[in-house]
Amino acid sequence: MKVNKKEIIETKTLQNQGIIQLSDIIAEGISKQYAIKYLQGRNYERVAKGVYLSPDAWQDELYLISLQYKRVVYSHDTALYLLGLSEREPIYFTVTVPRGYKVNYNRETPLKKVTVVEERYALGIDIATTPFGHTVPCYNAERTLCDIFKANTEIQEKQFAVKEYLKGRKNLPRLMEYAKILRVEKKMKQYMEVLL
Repeated sequence: MKVNKKEIIETKTLQNQGIIQLSDIIAEGISKQYAIKYLQGRNYERVAKGVYLSPDAWQDELYLISLQYKRVVYSHDTALYLLGLSEREPIYFTVTVPRGYKVNYNRETPLKKVTVVEERYALGIDIATTPFGHTVPCYNAERTLCDIFKANTEIQEKQFAVKEYLKGRKNLPRLMEYAKILRVEKKMKQYMEVLL
């Protein structure tokens, strides 16, 4: 039975809600030249190196950024939003990367980059689902709370995040372990004593 290249590309595009990576097409045994010619001929937009968006797809910036930069982890206010610990959508996307990792993102949505040493970068990496249903790397709730205590986060946003965290999936031993590693243990203890 002959494999239909067009069907493979269209199926992959549908499976990923209109976003396709050249590497996925090539993995199916289709040549890069054929794939690019096919995508350009169907008016797919090249949104990042090796990443294309079909003309009828919604653009999921959070997902596209994670495809373009493999070591980006959503953090701070963006992680709060993805984890359901914020009342509002972030104005810009905050990402954490290891020191020395380059991120030159210049699309519509501004990107704020936080750099950390390699040992702290991996602490608490998990996944979250974007509003469009894609999964992206994101720090877990405990790491995110520690990050916002370390940063100059507005008091109302901090209060809302902590209250929502305590209502649901809390892991206080992990939270305090992370607080110690990230040097916000004293602030965290004082804050938690008032709320618990």
